[in-house]
Amino acid sequence: MSAIEGIFFDLDGTFLDTADDFIIIVNRLLDEHNYPPMDEQLIRQHVSAGSRALMKLAFKLPHGDELEAKREHFLRYYDQLIQNDSRHTSASPYPGIVPLVSAIEDRNLAWGIVTNKPKAYAHSLMAQAGLRDRCHAFVCPEDVSTPKPDPESLLLACQQAGCSPEKSVYIGDHDRDIIAGKKAGMITIAAHYGYILPDENPFDWQADVNIANAGELELWLDRINWEVPA
Repeated sequence: MSAIEGIFFDLDGTFLDTADDFIIIVNRLLDEHNYPPMDEQLIRQHVSAGSRALMKLAFKLPHGDELEAKREHFLRYYDQLIQNDSRHTSASPYPGIVPLVSAIEDRNLAWGIVTNKPKAYAHSLMAQAGLRDRCHAFVCPEDVSTPKPDPESLLLACQQAGCSPEKSVYIGDHDRDIIAGKKAGMITIAAHYGYILPDENPFDWQADVNIANAGELELWLDRINWEVPA
């Protein structure tokens, strides 16, 4: 068997729990327009869908100029919260993530982030978590011509970290993550603890491994002795 060479993570809902920031901003915008607050769990479930989808859900808007205006307003607030007033961001690594990263590093393996989140926000959040400079690869949508579910970003991350895709792992909380990982030829892990819609069943994504928390990923890696499964 061959040793695993790299482990790569989606960001929102997989590596960092960023939902509380979205909850604050969505309900702030709703309040400004005299709308009632939105259920926090509903916002949390839709975080991985992105800002446009959140605004569409919150304001019941079709695609068009008004939706784009709401999204731009959302992003201005998010920029203030994430980049200009970092003391108030509540984003933090999920339980088990930091010990997992340490275990990866102890084995001299590469790890990194592959996300569809805009680069400025992704880098800022990881820096605030004290983990940005520890990444061997960091790929955002601005770095590729086609983001996930296209495999381009995952293949670039493997290239940055000097890993073979077939000897690398990708973990995410959305079907686009599993699709991209499979297309890249990587071992795929579905994070069931992430931002998953009520009508979604992560088992339907047919990932190679399914986990309920980050600690389970380390247990699985220990069980296979950190080697590519046969």
